[in-house]
Amino acid sequence: MSEIAKTPQPPYYAVIFTSERTAIENQYKEMADEMVKLASVQPGYLGVESAREGLGITVSYWESLEAIQKWKQNERHLVAQQQGIADWYSSYKTRVCKVERDYGFEKN
Repeated sequence: MSEIAKTPQPPYYAVIFTSERTAIENQYKEMADEMVKLASVQPGYLGVESAREGLGITVSYWESLEAIQKWKQNERHLVAQQQGIADWYSSYKTRVCKVERDYGFEKN
């Protein structure tokens, strides 16, 4: 992802997934791309931002805690989570936050 997500006025929720990778590739990029596409069609999905330079950080935005829970339990997402633990990540942390306020700047 190389653009800032277009989110609605708060409140909404953010899931921050921070990870450190192993050296194992084993279809990682393909699965990551699939997860972004799959998440984008889930009810309550608002957007995603992601960066990786050593440490990986992906932030997905959601309308509600219920939407986040349904995404967490998505069958294909569960497969990705299991493979992440088995192969791709040496460590990760997931944080769920309520966005109370946001602001920004965009040069025209």
